[in-house]
Amino acid sequence: MSEIVLSCTNVHKNFREGGLSVNVLSNVNLCITAGEQVAIIGNSGTGKSTLLHLLGGLDNPTQGEIWVAGQQMNRLNPAKQGLWRNKNLGFVYQFHHLLSEFTAIENVCMPLLIRGVSPAEAEEKSVKILTQVGLGERLKHKPGELSGGERQRAAVARALVTEPKCILADEPTGNLDHRTADQVYERMLDLNHAVGTSLVLVTHAPDLAARMDRTLRLVDGVLVDE
Repeated sequence: MSEIVLSCTNVHKNFREGGLSVNVLSNVNLCITAGEQVAIIGNSGTGKSTLLHLLGGLDNPTQGEIWVAGQQMNRLNPAKQGLWRNKNLGFVYQFHHLLSEFTAIENVCMPLLIRGVSPAEAEEKSVKILTQVGLGERLKHKPGELSGGERQRAAVARALVTEPKCILADEPTGNLDHRTADQVYERMLDLNHAVGTSLVLVTHAPDLAARMDRTLRLVDGVLVDE
């Protein structure tokens, strides 16, 4: 039986707006196994990004349980959540979130250094993965000196350098043209297979969703199989 790396059980999420309680997610259940690739699709405003934040321990559900690598995330305090995230999860967003004052290699080294890896080992691993995403000649370039596609590839490298159990990706190429987006996705999927990490991808692209192992759709806060 495949290892379960991420799951949620009976998850609800409400937000307060004025005096009203707005229901965003209702009774969401999800199970992601090791190496599995899952797409989550749905109209804008259906709660896809909210769900991804909950799965990553960046927010807590109003009700229900979130489990990452055998640990119930919403039972941990913020400091322990951060450590568990760093150990088990990687994130890629529509905007790259690279730190502008640091080079590509310094940005990719950061999650390893936070984990306590030695600078020499962090640099070695970062050079390797940046080379794999086609940025071997751009190691010392800062984000402002990279193209949009290069910045996103650096962000993918940063997410995968720790070899996490699961990558959570939220429209990671939404700001790129079609050709560049395809190149970034190819790199991401190739590395995903090579490292053996799971992938949960929020996307509006039907062609990309079709390449995942399975596709789920959020409809009115409810997650259903396509």
